[in-house]
Amino acid sequence: MNKVRVGVIGVGIQGSLHAWIYSTLPDAELIAVCDLNRVRAEQVAKKYGAKEIYTDYREMLEKAKIDAVSITLPDFLHKDATLYAIDLGKHVLVEKPMATSLEDAREMVSAAKKRGVKAMVNFSNRWSPPFIHAKRAIDNGELGEIEYVYSRLSDTIYVPTKMITWSSKTNVMWFLGSHIIDLTRWLLRGSKALEVYGVKRELKLKGLGIDTPDYISALIKWEGDCTSFIECCWILPETQPVIYDLKFEIIGSEGAMYIDTSHNRCVQKLTSNRYEYPEILVAYNSYGKPLGFVRESIEHFIKCVAWDLEPMATFEDGLAVTEIIEAILESASKGVPVKLSS
Repeated sequence: MNKVRVGVIGVGIQGSLHAWIYSTLPDAELIAVCDLNRVRAEQVAKKYGAKEIYTDYREMLEKAKIDAVSITLPDFLHKDATLYAIDLGKHVLVEKPMATSLEDAREMVSAAKKRGVKAMVNFSNRWSPPFIHAKRAIDNGELGEIEYVYSRLSDTIYVPTKMITWSSKTNVMWFLGSHIIDLTRWLLRGSKALEVYGVKRELKLKGLGIDTPDYISALIKWEGDCTSFIECCWILPETQPVIYDLKFEIIGSEGAMYIDTSHNRCVQKLTSNRYEYPEILVAYNSYGKPLGFVRESIEHFIKCVAWDLEPMATFEDGLAVTEIIEAILESASKGVPVKLSS
């Protein structure tokens, strides 16, 4: 079997991680990287062995001999690059959120179907061991009927003020909520959301000149009489030991599960000036190679391309998440519940 030749569009924090992972996968070959910042693209290419460097993704997609591409641009830039890649017959892995409007997501789904390419959204937490364990327990009936799910994914204020420069062009529900909404759908076996009620508050970040909500929360009613509450905030203090806070509570008629991947106490590190829970699940550096669930999700994509398999996190999944988030944002703005289309 020939290696899958790949390129990466956008080599910031997440794109650099994709490049690193591709460079270590036995079935992949990192051919090209693209970024508007040529110096950054050159650094990533040199570090991970990419042969070609571009600053225009259209040029890369047209000239580089690649089979597949990771699109790791800011949230609001996913559609155009995805459509261009699909039109040229490239298999596509898009970082979450798939899109920031339902119209864009539908266009992306339609294009992928028409062209017949492998199209996957990188909902990488589906490969995280705690959530795989929960999924198995639910599917095996150990918890009975799932009646309620509480989920929280929040970030410290470092993220919207320092880590990314484009936080005013997205919001915490797109940036973080897409993860936990997908996880909830997946745990509920693809259940359909029927109605949402969202709330938001705009204070701290707007005071800093960043036009985006501090938090967005939502109640979601699912088919099958399950209700979930999701909570996303990105103004937690930077003194928190971990940059993110991820928790799930899954309540069933016969049992319950509690997941906390941000404060797993298997590893704690205390020094004279810092207290932290080191990150070991996402992409831990193990003797120069990344180990963790992000690697697992990207390797899954490569296997789907190589062996003509259906990705586990499809564009249809991305579309469903986009629809839910758009409804939450509408509800939060209007102050009333919003029903989703049938």
